[in-house]
Amino acid sequence: MSKPLTVIQMLPELESGGVELGTLEMGKYLVSQGHRSIVISAGGSMVAQLLKEGSEHVALPVGKKSLSTLRYISKVKKIMQDEKPDVLHLRSRVPAWIGYLAWKKIPTCNRPTLITTVHGRYSVSKYSGIMMRGDTVIAVSEMIKKYILENYPFVEPERIKVVCRGVDTSEYTFGYKPNADWKNAWFANYPQMRGKKLLTLPGRLTRLKGHADFIAIIDALVKAGENVHGIVVGGAHPKKKKYEIELQERVRALGLQSQITFVGQRADVKEILAISSIVYSLSQTPESFGRTTLEALSIGKPVIGYSHGGVEEQLKSMFPMGLIPLGSVQNAVSKTEVLLAKEQFPTENSMYTLENMCKGVLAVYEGD
Repeated sequence: MSKPLTVIQMLPELESGGVELGTLEMGKYLVSQGHRSIVISAGGSMVAQLLKEGSEHVALPVGKKSLSTLRYISKVKKIMQDEKPDVLHLRSRVPAWIGYLAWKKIPTCNRPTLITTVHGRYSVSKYSGIMMRGDTVIAVSEMIKKYILENYPFVEPERIKVVCRGVDTSEYTFGYKPNADWKNAWFANYPQMRGKKLLTLPGRLTRLKGHADFIAIIDALVKAGENVHGIVVGGAHPKKKKYEIELQERVRALGLQSQITFVGQRADVKEILAISSIVYSLSQTPESFGRTTLEALSIGKPVIGYSHGGVEEQLKSMFPMGLIPLGSVQNAVSKTEVLLAKEQFPTENSMYTLENMCKGVLAVYEGD
């Protein structure tokens, strides 16, 4: 290992979400490798875990979309002058503006290396363009690299490093099965699922996640005589309650109340994936990564998904037969029938792992 690094990561808060989880995972890995990890955010429920795993936290509301947030530029500059980080890693747009403007105020010879991560397909604008200003720009998938090159021509291709997100394969082990107590409790709560082939769509309740397509798939399978039950895993934001009601009314109109269950937001998604025969990814717009899909593939579950975005990359690598054309309910139904008739499984996940992700980001920090 080269000299120990001090790394500052900046993001809006540490409440929940993929960016937040990735920040914690990277902090834990840095500490395990003898480096120093500092995170600047407004705080949240994940801070306790961050501190427990050896990182330091500086509480500043650097993610608030308000001109008043500009007052934190001088504070972030002072933190950098005091802590002398080797790397400043910006993970979200408002904190990136604060971090970048603070970084620019430091003499060039004393500035840390500036790293940005593009986690998604942001609206194309000068505001979003701040995420392309890193000395190195990390793209979380090949799709995101393409998005950067197509929309921000000032970014030289050699400045972009693709470091795919990954899951912890020591937690999401191939062939994972939930314990008997969990299964007994699950089927006691949901007796309508006993003896059925369980088909699962994970994802928050928004129109973009393809719930209408999923209902249509279950409807077609039931009419074809398949012994299936659809599980919708994910909660609705208070502003999306109308959509949730609309979906449930659609289920009632089709007479599928006994064949589709909405289980809401769950902490035991891994167990639900593990008892499923097939997991679906039906997003109407391309996902930059698709963590839940990868979790399902990693425990050995077949996934049927629309052929776009990061999910397409995962399926091409681990379960190509699961790819179907965007929006094709009929293809999804046909593919489901094939997989229900004869089980087929993805290859073991050796590419999209947490270890590979952390090693890849550290290599960027070290200038490799």
